[in-house]
Amino acid sequence: MTIPVFPQRIGLAVVAPGSYAPDADAVARGIARLEAQGVLVHNYYEHARRHLRFGDTDEGRLAQLEAAAADPDVQIVMALRGAYGMTRLLPHIDFDRMADSGKIFVGFSDVTAFHMALYAKRGAVSYAGPMFAGDFGAEEPVDFTLDDFWRCLAGPTHAIAGEGAGNPALAVEGTVWGGNLAMICSLLGTPYFPRIDDGILWLEDIAEHPYRVERMLLQLMQAGVLERQRAIVLGDFSGYRLGPMDNGYDFKTMLDYVRSTLPCPVLTGLEFGHIQRRVTIPFGARGRLRSSEGGWTLELSGYPTLQAG
Repeated sequence: MTIPVFPQRIGLAVVAPGSYAPDADAVARGIARLEAQGVLVHNYYEHARRHLRFGDTDEGRLAQLEAAAADPDVQIVMALRGAYGMTRLLPHIDFDRMADSGKIFVGFSDVTAFHMALYAKRGAVSYAGPMFAGDFGAEEPVDFTLDDFWRCLAGPTHAIAGEGAGNPALAVEGTVWGGNLAMICSLLGTPYFPRIDDGILWLEDIAEHPYRVERMLLQLMQAGVLERQRAIVLGDFSGYRLGPMDNGYDFKTMLDYVRSTLPCPVLTGLEFGHIQRRVTIPFGARGRLRSSEGGWTLELSGYPTLQAG
């Protein structure tokens, strides 16, 4: 992990809006790793306060988020991990306070609900990026994942590249948004689902059979969301199991079908999802997507940074 030079010492808050750390030692490892790089860590998570499958009670997890947002020495608020829990908090979060805090909120998976709601309520940009326990607190952290996060924070632009079989040639620009497919679909019809026109939508999920992925994509199409997008970029969809009743229906078959059915082009090859090697993507940034047979690039701009010196 290599941290760029920033104009001030970085304050990073750890909160648990979803589940607790499976390995309690991961928190101490992550704190030590960041402090060795000069980052000041403010830990609002207490492992002893875990409740059921959550990192605390609903009230306790909300209090963590509010305290981190109010801390004047914090620039980054990072989720401990995902799993489930953010949806329960959405009606109680003061999104004006979150946006006005000026913090950069970071996480993915279950945290997709926060990204969606923050943008829907205030048009504020947050980061789909690393989690504290699984990334900074890992026994063997992945340098690419952590370094890409710091590069994105340094700004003022960030570039992502990928490649995949059958990707169409295109050149589009739009608002970059997305995250966990199941979480996005769960917010359809709620006040937390932003209307984004001319978007570049990225998606990932874990342990969802290809037919479920297809069904959720069709749901977004039938709800009128996908006709307003310029392109869809798929990340990692792993952890599922095919069975004999699938009769040849696999992810590729599903992909061929949705490519022929959805009203916007579908690309693959994004290094994002429930995998160790991941890019960081600012939700709500301006994106410029260029794709050809040799691969694609997504150039991001117009998002909050820490302004490296």
